Formats: sequence, structure tokens, C-alpha cells
Amino acid sequence: MIDVRSIGAPEHLSFLRRQPGASFLQTPAWGQVKSDWRPESIGWFCDGSLCGVALVLYRQLPRAKKSLAYLPEGPVIDWGAAGLESLLASMASYLKAQGAFAVRMGPPVRNRSWDAETVKKAIAEGVHRRLSDVPPDRRHDLGEGVQDVLRSQGWRPVSAENGFSAGQPQYVFQVPIEGRSEDDILKGMNQQWRRNIKKAAKAGVEVSQGASSDLPAFHTLYAETALRDHFTPRPLTYFQAMYDALRSEDQDRLRLYLAHHQGDLVASTIWIRVGGHAWYSYGASSTAKRDVRGSNAIQWQMIRDAIGAGAAVYDLRGITDTIDSQDPHIGLIQFKVGTGGEAVEYVGEWDLPLNRLIYKAFDLYMSHRQS
Repeated sequence: MIDVRSIGAPEHLSFLRRQPGASFLQTPAWGQVKSDWRPESIGWFCDGSLCGVALVLYRQLPRAKKSLAYLPEGPVIDWGAAGLESLLASMASYLKAQGAFAVRMGPPVRNRSWDAETVKKAIAEGVHRRLSDVPPDRRHDLGEGVQDVLRSQGWRPVSAENGFSAGQPQYVFQVPIEGRSEDDILKGMNQQWRRNIKKAAKAGVEVSQGASSDLPAFHTLYAETALRDHFTPRPLTYFQAMYDALRSEDQDRLRLYLAHHQGDLVASTIWIRVGGHAWYSYGASSTAKRDVRGSNAIQWQMIRDAIGAGAAVYDLRGITDTIDSQDPHIGLIQFKVGTGGEAVEYVGEWDLPLNRLIYKAFDLYMSHRQS
């Protein structure tokens, strides 16, 4: 028998600590960061024992008592379980009873992956414009099985423009670090990365961990990066809330890194870890002094610290699906590919309409907003 019900943050967190890894977007603390959503921790009880958890974020529709229930990079359940259909059906019933008109989730399940060398070769050859068209080095059976279950239950894939859906990225770049030494990982990097790490060290770039008082300096650099790279920056208050919430849950959940050269801040990043998974979450770099390679130095320090923390994966987060050498996003992919890891495609985000009339109106609104 499966029962889904609301649980407290301590019970939620205790379950996560027993897992090899889970997304930081599924921690109770993340609900405090997303202040414009109403958070709830829910648990699956299989024959009375807790067998899965999730952070659900509710967004209520204007002038209505119905909400979108969103589980970013979740839920944290056994996606390979024989009773997956029952786990998902029980969740849908519970969320419908809470007033959800639809559920959106992003199963943390791999679908396909490509080695760095494969991606690099595909960009150079120029035969394919999208990574999804390149034959993968690995197909993951679980991904195909999960998608079959979702379709059979009426879930719909959320369309992703250039690999980014309305929520979390479907394509990410990761460096496997379990059982590998620093030398192993350095040897896996391309020549440019190794050269830049050495150049930063020779130039005297110093990388250190900062405190909450250093967030304004990080944000100044981040805003400069946003202006240069043409994206809308988040406010300083967002990062202050993230820092306080995640570190209150676990003192080593989040770290702020600073790279200085002769007293000048040249790069700054945010590192997050849950169990065996470490992420490069946000990054910023100065336009000046690009030649001292602060970004490479700070990434290398975060990778080394991820190894020291016992992580199995260092995750550089999202990349787009494009491998067109003329695309403006190609520089980001090439930077990450240089680490020698792998590009990973997850099964993506999926919607389950619970009230088809409201969902149709919501879907129409979202399509107009994104067009």
C-alpha cells in the first residue's frame, strides 16, 4: 500500500541524507529560497515506511483557488521501481486534492550521454546543428522506460527551446570524479584548460572561500557578467536568501568562491553539494584581466574541493542543445567541454493536466508569453 502525505522538513532532510545524491532543488531549504511559491514537503509511505520524498512548489493562479504543482528535478523516488506507476498515481491524487490543476516535474533520470571528445568532434565537423542529432555514446535504458510510463499515464513533455524548458535545463555537462585523482581529471581536460590553469597559478591568482559579507562583491561582478553576456541578473537579495537558507540546512551545502589577482576580484562562483553531487551553480567574471584566467582557476579549485568532499559528480549545469559553431551559445558549451566530462540529456520536464480546461488555458498563456 502506498500513501502520500505532507511531512516535516526534518523527516524530508533525514531521507535525503540516506540517499547517494539528490538535486539541491529538492531540499526543504530550496522552498525558502523560492519565496514567490508556496512550498510543501511530501513523502511516499510504502507499507508504512518512508520510501520517497519531494519538495513541491505551488504557484496559485490569479483570482483562482487552483495551483500549478512543480517538482523541480524531482521527486526523489526509486525511478527504477517495479511499482513506479503506483508511486506517480498516488502523487497525482494527493496533489489534486491539494488544489493542483496540473503537476510539472523533472525526473532526475538520464536518457542519453555524449563524451567530451564526441561533442568537440561534432562541433568541428559541422554536420549536425543540434546535440540531439549526434549519435550518443550511451543510451540509458531507465530513461526510455520512465518516458514510456509517463506517456501511458497521460504526462506530456514540456517543450524545450534550445535545450532549456520553462524550468530546469534538459542538457547539462558533468565531470565524473568518483575514484579519480586530481591528476586523472587534469589529464582528461583539453590542452587549453590545462594551460589556463597553469597560467592562472603563474600569474598569482588566489582562490579562497568567502562569507555572506562577500555576496555584494560577487553580485557586482555577476551584474557585470549579465550585462556583457546579455541576460537578466537576479537581485542580490536572491543570493542572500539562497546563502542563508542552504547553509542553515547544512553548513557545507553552499560555498562562495572568490578569485583575486593582485587585490582585484576577477571571478566569483557559487558551489552547492548534496551528498555525492556537487554543482557549479552561478558564476561571474570581470571583463578586465581576462588574461589571468581567473575562471579556470576557480573552477579547478571547486573540482578539487568536490573530490575532497567525496562527491561522485561535478556538475557544471545547463548547456543548450545547439552545436552550431555560429550560435552565440557555443562558447559556453566549448568552455564546459574543455573539462573533459560528458554532456548528459535528462528525460526533461513533464506536465500532467489534472483539470484539462484550466490547464489548456494555462498552456495557451505560457505559449503566448514565450513566443
